Amino acid sequence: MSELLIDRSDDGVVLLTLNQPETRNAMSDAMTAQWRAAMAELAKDGDVRCVVVTGAGSAFSSGGDLAWIGERGAEAVPRLRDRMLAFYRSWLAVAELEVPTIAAVNGHAVGAGLCLALACDLVYAADDAKLLAPFTALGLHPGMAATYLLPRRAGARVAAEMLFTGQALTGAQAAVKGLVNESFPKNDLMSEVLTVAARIARNAPIATRLTKVALNQEHQDLEAALRWESLAQPVTMVSADLVEGLAAHRERRMPKFTGS
Repeated sequence: MSELLIDRSDDGVVLLTLNQPETRNAMSDAMTAQWRAAMAELAKDGDVRCVVVTGAGSAFSSGGDLAWIGERGAEAVPRLRDRMLAFYRSWLAVAELEVPTIAAVNGHAVGAGLCLALACDLVYAADDAKLLAPFTALGLHPGMAATYLLPRRAGARVAAEMLFTGQALTGAQAAVKGLVNESFPKNDLMSEVLTVAARIARNAPIATRLTKVALNQEHQDLEAALRWESLAQPVTMVSADLVEGLAAHRERRMPKFTGS
């Protein structure tokens, strides 16, 4: 059985499901290898317009394999560093995709599993999902960019509280604190997320990809933003999608963008 399910829809939305429910979708070596291959494939696929990530069963992901970590005591630090860096980079490759990405946190998102969700552009959670980063409670320094992603998403104080205490937030609490975009009743989560994904997929692909690049640059100041936009906006001005978008607006119909 594949540890990563890949489902494609006609509108360009790709649904990735972590598929080891018996381990609450812990990030095994096999799952990591399948994830790495999927990221490489999606990065080259011009038909993809939005990627949604979720978990099978009752959890999003319980994070790294604690059994493996517990056996590493006799291993040298340089070798551990290389292995962990490869693990982090494999999973965080989702942040490098040019198309918008959405995490649908259907249940527990723990440690590296939480970081995977936060590496996506948008994060939606079930009201009763549990989001936590219990690294220090396990004797571990945070990993998988937790010290970057948590403060970037929810601010320094929320990040410090979660990392210092290991406290869990429900999806509803995480929405209030700004850690996720919104929370929904569990039974409604996927339909709500796929509605957002479909809306993204309907928009002009070139404009959407360039907008993601702009947001990820985190412009240093106003002038830096203006310089980027004065280059990126003309790229879309000469596209066939702009002609279609203006025509659809004028004719009061839905546009049919082709990414050209």
